[in-house]
Amino acid sequence: MKLPVILLLAATLLAAGCAVGVGNTEGGVRPTTGQELLDLQKARDAGVITPEEFERQRTRILNRR
Repeated sequence: MKLPVILLLAATLLAAGCAVGVGNTEGGVRPTTGQELLDLQKARDAGVITPEEFERQRTRILNRR
Protein backbone atom coordinates (compact mmCIF):
# COMPACT_ATOMS: atom_id res chain seq x y z
CA MET A 1 0.00 0.00 0.00
CA LYS A 2 2.97 2.34 0.51
CA LEU A 3 4.16 1.99 -3.09
CA PRO A 4 1.43 4.26 -4.60
CA VAL A 5 2.35 6.97 -2.08
CA ILE A 6 6.01 6.71 -3.04
CA LEU A 7 5.16 6.82 -6.74
CA LEU A 8 2.95 9.87 -6.21
CA LEU A 9 5.72 11.61 -4.30
CA ALA A 10 8.27 10.83 -7.02
CA ALA A 11 5.91 12.14 -9.71
CA THR A 12 5.28 15.29 -7.69
CA LEU A 13 9.00 15.95 -7.30
CA LEU A 14 9.57 15.49 -11.01
CA ALA A 15 6.60 17.63 -11.98
CA ALA A 16 7.77 20.42 -9.71
CA GLY A 17 11.25 20.30 -11.20
CA CYS A 18 12.67 19.78 -7.75
CA ALA A 19 16.29 18.69 -7.58
CA VAL A 20 15.87 17.17 -4.11
CA GLY A 21 15.92 13.41 -4.38
CA VAL A 22 16.58 13.47 -8.12
CA GLY A 23 19.96 12.85 -9.66
CA ASN A 24 23.20 13.82 -7.98
CA THR A 25 22.33 16.36 -5.29
CA GLU A 26 25.30 15.67 -3.02
CA GLY A 27 26.50 18.91 -1.48
CA GLY A 28 23.53 20.86 -2.87
CA VAL A 29 24.76 20.53 -6.46
CA ARG A 30 22.00 20.67 -9.03
CA PRO A 31 21.83 17.59 -11.28
CA THR A 32 23.01 18.00 -14.86
CA THR A 33 20.51 18.31 -17.69
CA GLY A 34 21.49 14.82 -18.80
CA GLN A 35 20.87 13.37 -15.34
CA GLU A 36 17.48 15.08 -15.13
CA LEU A 37 16.53 13.61 -18.51
CA LEU A 38 17.68 10.14 -17.46
CA ASP A 39 15.68 10.38 -14.22
CA LEU A 40 12.66 11.56 -16.17
CA GLN A 41 13.00 8.65 -18.61
CA LYS A 42 13.24 6.18 -15.71
CA ALA A 43 10.05 7.63 -14.21
CA ARG A 44 8.25 7.25 -17.55
CA ASP A 45 9.55 3.71 -18.07
CA ALA A 46 8.46 2.75 -14.54
CA GLY A 47 4.97 4.12 -15.19
CA VAL A 48 5.31 6.84 -12.56
CA ILE A 49 4.48 9.55 -15.10
CA THR A 50 2.53 9.46 -18.35
CA PRO A 51 4.20 9.81 -21.74
CA GLU A 52 2.49 13.21 -22.04
CA GLU A 53 3.94 14.40 -18.72
CA PHE A 54 7.34 13.07 -19.82
CA GLU A 55 7.19 15.21 -22.97
CA ARG A 56 6.09 18.31 -21.03
CA GLN A 57 8.89 17.96 -18.50
CA ARG A 58 11.48 17.06 -21.16
CA THR A 59 10.57 20.20 -23.09
CA ARG A 60 10.78 22.28 -19.89
CA ILE A 61 14.24 20.89 -19.10
CA LEU A 62 15.57 21.37 -22.63
CA ASN A 63 14.21 24.92 -22.98
CA ARG A 64 15.72 26.08 -19.69
CA ARG A 65 18.72 28.39 -20.21
